[in-house]
Amino acid sequence: MRFGSLILGVPREIMEHEYRVSAIPETVKAFIAEGAHVLVESGAGTASHHADEAYRDVGAELVADSDTIFERSDIILKVKEPQFDSGRNRDEVEMMRRGQTLVAFLHPASPANHQMVRKLAVRGIVSFTLDGVPRITNAQPMDALTSMSTVAGYKSVIMAADRLGCFMPLTNTAVGMLSPAQVFIVGAGVAGLQALATAKRLGSSNYATDIRPEAVEQAKSLRAQIVDPGVPPEIAVGAGGYAKGLPREWLVREQEAIRDVLRQSDIVILSALVPGHIAPVIVSEDMVRDMKNGSVIVDIAIDQGGNCALTEPGRTVLNHGVTIIGVKNIPGYVPQSASWLFAHNLFHFVSYLVEDGKVRADRGDEIIGPTLVTLNGEVVHDGALEAMAQCSEKKE
Repeated sequence: MRFGSLILGVPREIMEHEYRVSAIPETVKAFIAEGAHVLVESGAGTASHHADEAYRDVGAELVADSDTIFERSDIILKVKEPQFDSGRNRDEVEMMRRGQTLVAFLHPASPANHQMVRKLAVRGIVSFTLDGVPRITNAQPMDALTSMSTVAGYKSVIMAADRLGCFMPLTNTAVGMLSPAQVFIVGAGVAGLQALATAKRLGSSNYATDIRPEAVEQAKSLRAQIVDPGVPPEIAVGAGGYAKGLPREWLVREQEAIRDVLRQSDIVILSALVPGHIAPVIVSEDMVRDMKNGSVIVDIAIDQGGNCALTEPGRTVLNHGVTIIGVKNIPGYVPQSASWLFAHNLFHFVSYLVEDGKVRADRGDEIIGPTLVTLNGEVVHDGALEAMAQCSEKKE
């Protein structure tokens, strides 16, 4: 069978406010059917409404703590990157052993994760990041980034509306009319389009921008008013229709193009990403300073460094009268739907990764190659290496 005698481990996520789980009973049953032995930490699925008994009923072995998971498993299945476990006063990376395989969202290009990635390499961990899965036909069932972007786009608008001090829709009252909130979506990819659709349902006045013509057309279909960044397609669009990192002079032009709409907006959703690379900083501190007092920014791109210069990873801060939400795991706040999607994506990826009971760390494979982060004691992910080099240059 595909998994042979491999042991898969599902630890409880320890990131603050992370309520997802990497495998649900349905996918655990599928792993076991293909020969795997699955260890699940007690309580791992509780926050996403999957009881221990449900895992036990499909054949999983319930274990009391994550120490056993990390000690016995051949492959560790996580949602988020390894964290510092304050309860045990040690890092999850330090609980792993040489030769183990880790599959999770590692976001290796993000500066906040560089040290973690280097530790994985030093400890000899073979690691794969699900945000590296390419958006090609063969990989669609594994595309967790698209799944989670859908969740993040929806939830980002809900979070922003909760922080906003005014109504979202046009509202008539006995003493007058309240204008609708203005929402500006920067980056009309999967997350941005879902944010736009959600804002539309809530009745706001919506604007959107993207450097890719195809994304702009999709935003138009949702009746957004388009802000043209003025970037030629040959500079903006890369292989597969993805956004490319812009040269400095074009990034400055984009900033100037969106400045006026940004200044007038009540909610700004930032979701501009360059796959596998550090996110472009599109909103500078100067631009935040010009925004309306009481407005809200949700920086969905924070897992890859963030689109706003003032976003603080994992925190919500008030800067120049603007609330800036830097929550790193927005989909974790929609745990039931997000876990269902993620667990199925993960099952398909691991099923592709493993053949005859062995992990295929094939750098030449069109799906495996872009997801491989550490191998043979080295960091091998192009986006991570590029971002690390950029950070070193800045320090010098």
